[in-house]
Amino acid sequence: MDHFFSLICPNSPSVWDGKGFSECFEDIVLGFAVNVVTIVMIIVLSFSQKIGGRRGAQRSDSQTPLLEKFVLDFVPAIGACFSVLEIIFLLKKEHDGSYVEYYKWLCSCSELLLWANIILFTKCARSHCIVFNRVLCFWWILKPILGIFHLITKFSSLEVSVCIMESLVILLNISFCIAINLIRIKRLSSKSSLLEDPLLSNGGDLEEGENHDLGNNGNFWDLMTFKFISPVMNQGVLKQLDSDDLLPLLPDMSPSFCHDIILSSWREQLSNNGSNPSLLRALCNAYGWQYLRLGLLKVINDGIGFAGPLLLNKLIKFLQQGSATSSFSGSASWDGYLLALSLGLTSIIKSFLDTQYTFRLSKLKLKLRSSIMTLIYEKCLFVNLAERSKFTNGEIQTFMSVDADRTVNLCNSFHDIWSLPLQIGVALYLLYTQVKFAFVSGLAITILLIPVNKWISTLIARATEQMMKEKDERIRRTGELLTYIRTLKMYGWELLFSSWLMETRSLEVKHLATRKYLDAWCVFFWATTPSLFSLCTFGLFALMGHQLDAATVFTCLALFNTLISPLNSFPWVINGLIDAIISSRRLSRFLSCSEHRRKVGENISCSSSFPSVQPDSLQDLAVSIQDACCSWSSSDEKALNMVLNHVTLSLSKGSFVAVIGEVGSGKSSMLYSILGEMRLDHGSIYSNGSIAYVPQVPWILSGTVRDNILFGKSYHPERYTNTIKACALDVDISLMAGGDMAYIGEKGVNLSGGQRARLALARVLYHDSDVIMLDDVLSAVDVQVAQWILHNAILGPLMKGKTRLLCTHNIQAISSADMIVVLDKGHVKWMGSSTDFPTSSYTAFSPLNEMDSTSHNHQQSCSTNSSITKEQSLPDRIVMQAQEDAEDVIEVELRKEGKVELGVYKSYAAFTGWFIAVIVCLSAILMQASRNGNDLWLSYWVDTTREDGQTSYSMSFYLAILCLFCIMNSFFTLVRAFSFAFGGLQAATKVHNRLLSKLINAPVQFFDQTPGGRILNRLSSDLYTIDDSLPFIMNILLANFVGLLGIAIILSYVQVFFLVLLLPFWYIYSRLQFFYRSTSRELRRLDSVSRSPIYTSFTETLDGSSTIRAFKSEDFFFTKFSDHITLYQKTSYTETVASLWLSLRLQLLAAFIISFIALMAVVGSQGSLPISFGTPGLVGLALSYAAPIVSLLGSFLTSFTETEKEMVSIERALQYMDIPQEEQAGSLYLNPDWPNQGVIEFQHVTLKYMPSLPPALCNLSFKIEGGTQVGIIGRTGAGKSSVLNSLFRLTPICAGSITVDGMDIQNIPVRELRAHLAIVPQSPFLFEGLLRDNLDPFKMNDDSKIWDALEKCHVKEEVEVGGGLDILVKEGGMSFSVGQRQLLCLARALLRSSKVLCLDECTASVDIQTASLLQKTISGECKGMTVVTIAHRISTVINMDNILILDHGNLAEQGNPQILLKDGTSIFSSFVKASSL
Repeated sequence: MDHFFSLICPNSPSVWDGKGFSECFEDIVLGFAVNVVTIVMIIVLSFSQKIGGRRGAQRSDSQTPLLEKFVLDFVPAIGACFSVLEIIFLLKKEHDGSYVEYYKWLCSCSELLLWANIILFTKCARSHCIVFNRVLCFWWILKPILGIFHLITKFSSLEVSVCIMESLVILLNISFCIAINLIRIKRLSSKSSLLEDPLLSNGGDLEEGENHDLGNNGNFWDLMTFKFISPVMNQGVLKQLDSDDLLPLLPDMSPSFCHDIILSSWREQLSNNGSNPSLLRALCNAYGWQYLRLGLLKVINDGIGFAGPLLLNKLIKFLQQGSATSSFSGSASWDGYLLALSLGLTSIIKSFLDTQYTFRLSKLKLKLRSSIMTLIYEKCLFVNLAERSKFTNGEIQTFMSVDADRTVNLCNSFHDIWSLPLQIGVALYLLYTQVKFAFVSGLAITILLIPVNKWISTLIARATEQMMKEKDERIRRTGELLTYIRTLKMYGWELLFSSWLMETRSLEVKHLATRKYLDAWCVFFWATTPSLFSLCTFGLFALMGHQLDAATVFTCLALFNTLISPLNSFPWVINGLIDAIISSRRLSRFLSCSEHRRKVGENISCSSSFPSVQPDSLQDLAVSIQDACCSWSSSDEKALNMVLNHVTLSLSKGSFVAVIGEVGSGKSSMLYSILGEMRLDHGSIYSNGSIAYVPQVPWILSGTVRDNILFGKSYHPERYTNTIKACALDVDISLMAGGDMAYIGEKGVNLSGGQRARLALARVLYHDSDVIMLDDVLSAVDVQVAQWILHNAILGPLMKGKTRLLCTHNIQAISSADMIVVLDKGHVKWMGSSTDFPTSSYTAFSPLNEMDSTSHNHQQSCSTNSSITKEQSLPDRIVMQAQEDAEDVIEVELRKEGKVELGVYKSYAAFTGWFIAVIVCLSAILMQASRNGNDLWLSYWVDTTREDGQTSYSMSFYLAILCLFCIMNSFFTLVRAFSFAFGGLQAATKVHNRLLSKLINAPVQFFDQTPGGRILNRLSSDLYTIDDSLPFIMNILLANFVGLLGIAIILSYVQVFFLVLLLPFWYIYSRLQFFYRSTSRELRRLDSVSRSPIYTSFTETLDGSSTIRAFKSEDFFFTKFSDHITLYQKTSYTETVASLWLSLRLQLLAAFIISFIALMAVVGSQGSLPISFGTPGLVGLALSYAAPIVSLLGSFLTSFTETEKEMVSIERALQYMDIPQEEQAGSLYLNPDWPNQGVIEFQHVTLKYMPSLPPALCNLSFKIEGGTQVGIIGRTGAGKSSVLNSLFRLTPICAGSITVDGMDIQNIPVRELRAHLAIVPQSPFLFEGLLRDNLDPFKMNDDSKIWDALEKCHVKEEVEVGGGLDILVKEGGMSFSVGQRQLLCLARALLRSSKVLCLDECTASVDIQTASLLQKTISGECKGMTVVTIAHRISTVINMDNILILDHGNLAEQGNPQILLKDGTSIFSSFVKASSL
């Protein structure tokens, strides 16, 4: 045996050489033996398969997937080539006269034989899949691991070619190992799917999806270089991009595909973990395998990243030897060139791997984002109102706008959480090989910082959670402000509301500031770590008695540079991970809400002792309610207030049922309970057939008139025409520009209340449902229109045979009903036919004046009306705003072109403060200068150290200067971090405050023409960017810029030739970035614009979800939302590919620079050039600085482009800082008791809503005497609301003047004017907060006055039952019925004690008895006050002092109603005749 080893290893100890295993032993055991074992295994497994596997036909070569072909043919061929090349090197070495040991021949030849075996056996039809055997797959995992140990021995040698060759062989083995294991796992999964689905004839289709990326985007080379984005980028340079120019989405990235995957995983979570389902676990089930595969790619990428410092070490040692000997042998010079080229090649390989990893990760993130957004939207479609009540609208909007993105960012954080420590660990090990245990001092600093950073991270998490709560509240308040801005302006409360919003914002900014300053400490600790590391490591190494040389110092510096990125990223990764976990928990809580997916004819029941009605007995019933108790509590809450108490009701098919009762009796709640929107605590509710529903406040979609009526159904011209006529909409539509294709703004802003109600009714008629539920649709229209709708729509042929349930106060409707249900405080008080209805007992529904309204007169009135011609019975009811076409009503969102202007950057600098901006820039430059000075001093120290270890100065002097640079660097880093945090906070605060101020002072027309979602997008997503993302990315940009500047100066100083390269390099760089930025700007703007419809659609769906569920239109709205998401996905996908296109080219450019500097260093070291390239220390410094150019250049432009993209948020905010403003100033100042008489005079007033429109008020003149009560009546669109708009200066008048007590209101400051007038608006407005604050927000009255006002308005009892003045009013006043809300608004107006009170159809939503009481209250309590009432009910104005009848903006008639009533020719008397009151 000894003879054998002496023969094989003649010049090397056989096993141990004193320091470790000998080179010979490792080559024999880890090289030759491993190869022989592998060859034997292949042969044995191949023959065993031939003997045992003759059954079953093998797949033909054409059926073999492309990936398998590549692995089986191409990889072994490359391996064989490497082996042949290694043998050629050995032959050349022997030819040059050097002795080559036998063990080297054995190792190289066995490697060649191994690859030849694989090629041979895979070509055999019977054994071509032998490499996928599980034994061999497992063995091939061990083989590269053993090879890595072998490689460590090789690196101790200075033979460069050997090191590079061995590295390539190991890399090939790792690649082959990963590939065969992945194919094996894929084959197993395809086998299992084949067993489950025998219809698949073969496995060929299973692999088609693997290559879809290639098939979709072109060939393999196009995919690797992202060339498929070129057509989009060419278009971006030439023109403004639109959605048609974007890249198409891959099928597996479509929202519907992503939604199906996540939905199945989430349902699995709900079934397995019903008590505590986790969205994170569901995401792992859906996308975990794809994500783990990306992790393998990241491992390889990170591993190659360390090849640079190792090759740099070899090259500097080579250069040191050159400077010492000043001559090279031929083979040694070739080693230098090979090393220089290898440095560049490593950078190129890393560039491709890096961009491919980012590309695939970004695609996965887009899938995740689409999945989460569609899941949230679907949940909103199916969660009923009671269950949703535990979340505010602001919270739910934050789920979509913020939490979804934060959860998606988990993709970045999760891989980084293991990758960064791995990178740090490898770097530390390599440092150990350079400076031995001296690196422990630097490591100690790092370890000491870990608990500090953990503590900081905990504080950041706490601050983030608090910040998110305040953000939810701010967005909710902002939504409330935008929704009710018209009412707030009439009250003069906009400043009060904005101050409340500012308080919420200040709390949010307080938590944001905590987070930002803690982040600044994180940045400081991690940014100064490399400098401290350098000082401690080199200081200790020198103090230990070791000599510093260029190779050691600059290899360590290169390793420090590789440490900077993971060390700096780590706190952000932890923060991102914490944010993602918090957000995913918030989403899990929302997504786990119980859903309302009710099928037609399904019985909703609650476990109770009450026996439910048997299905057989329900066949003839449309609706059956059995002993139902319902509340508005969610499933998690205890039901405190039962809104419906033990209600039992059965409605037969085809009946017309009128539900009546006082305000707050539970009429609307009964409809909601049938729809399943309330929590059923007892009993059962059954409905048979399809349902259509019109809520009390009609829900109108932003879209065309036709879209609102069709509501997702197909268009049938005849039914559509009949529907429009029945709802008296034909004249309205004919007057709209564009007819039924005219665009309606958000929430129907450009329609009157009556038009909105009729449009919602038309939707119900067109849908031809079995059960039709109408919540007080007749109150919003005038008497004649109400009569037409009742007889032609509700009782007309289109609803014949349908079950109709109408909540109403209309006497005509009640007397026409087959059945009347009287509700009182949640109980059924009376139920029976209209003939049995005891009108004497229910004075609320008996006639209110002396006019005869007997059944005979009613019938006569009906017959008269039916004979009226269409022109007479359908008067002009168009609101003037509706004449605009779609483009005029809702302005298309502006999208700027070209680059972000310099003015935007200046504005941001001004927001941060110019002084702070200067401090930030100076501290960043000085921070970089101190770091460069540190490195130059090290270079000088190395160069002044002689071979015997002697230096020009004492070691303490060198260390003192090094320490000084370190302290300076730490100080400037701290200044930069905190000044940036302070500046970012200043900007965030100022932008929000100015934006809010401008919006508050904007005229009402701006809000009518701008969808709320668009404004909310500015105040949520764009503001979040300004708060968080923009300062973060600008900080990175500044660090990258000064870093690049420092590198350019050092390289120019060290190598003169770099200056020659600088000009062409800068030209190419500038051309690339120009080409890219032209497209990226457009894509970012497209991204912002494509995001707005998502939030607008989402907000709209939140408001109308009950209507959508009633119509069973969930699928239609989900498809519509998916289309918005598809456009957003396409924009983001194109944006990602474009950035990677640039990143790859920049990294390849940087690889060329590295190769150039390295080659020039090798050429210069031979002394063949007349120009000196400096000392080895300076050359080493140049090479160590050239290495990070790859990442720094890419990072610089990425951060620059990202900054420009994020600056679009500032640009969008600045757009809204330049909107028109209301004229606030006035020359007259008012006394506190103004107006003291209440005389209102209109003199030749003309009002237009837009210059292109006909006037809404035409030369209108009238005078209202002080202390009189005046009613304004007229058909829909006559100009009634325009009178109040002009009086409150919501819309400026074009001509004429309006005076109050002789003072021209045009000269009075607008807020003062509104504060001295009182109004009860058409849509009742209550905000979330205490009832006391709702009634008296300025705290001007004591509790006794408030209770007195509530008693006068007949809501005192309800408020006392609810919990008094400290009761918390829910969002939108959902705690009260619409009628109760209206009464509370009246109480609020009475508390104002103004001499002028305006009532805008405030009795429309209350019952007749309550309306009568209100009229008595107004008559009694408002004596001496001027009361201006816009009314639909004749009973409201019959006893007033004066009435004004308007028609088309003109005063048609004026006078005392009693006198006009006696005049048979008067317009008023015709109104009264048309009404049965």
